[in-house]
Amino acid sequence: MKAAVLGVMALTLMALPLGGCSSMLGSSYGTSGKVASADLPSIGDMTADAALVDARSHFRNNDFGYSAALYKKVVELSPKDPQGYVGLGASYDRLGRFDLSDRVYASLYRLSGGTAQYYNNLGYSYLLRGNLTQALANFRQAKALAPDNAVVANNLAMLANARAT
Repeated sequence: MKAAVLGVMALTLMALPLGGCSSMLGSSYGTSGKVASADLPSIGDMTADAALVDARSHFRNNDFGYSAALYKKVVELSPKDPQGYVGLGASYDRLGRFDLSDRVYASLYRLSGGTAQYYNNLGYSYLLRGNLTQALANFRQAKALAPDNAVVANNLAMLANARAT
């Protein structure tokens, strides 16, 4: 089972540009598990739109600590916009802060219900945790809601390949 989980993790890192959470390892701060907005210049003066643009950029650059702080700002400024919750949950997942991502996903579900994006991201969260059964169940739910979604299809294929090894 450990070999399968390690295989999934290796495949996950290789396939990241094609799959994963829909909202990407690198800088020492970005992967450290720290989440602090104090290190970000003038985050307090940002609009939700500006914070969202910066959060996405930091996420793409694997600076997950920064992206989490910025997505948190988006959620604070636009609590009814699911984009902030999606990015915040994905950032916490990549930091290994599953306790925090679980809370964010619960809030996202209350806000927008069980969308394909919700189930895909939750499935990816379980994949990162090594819980392949829950990952598969959530990816299948996402596929049922969005049968033509390429990200979901890629995640299912990646999981199937990992289970086959």
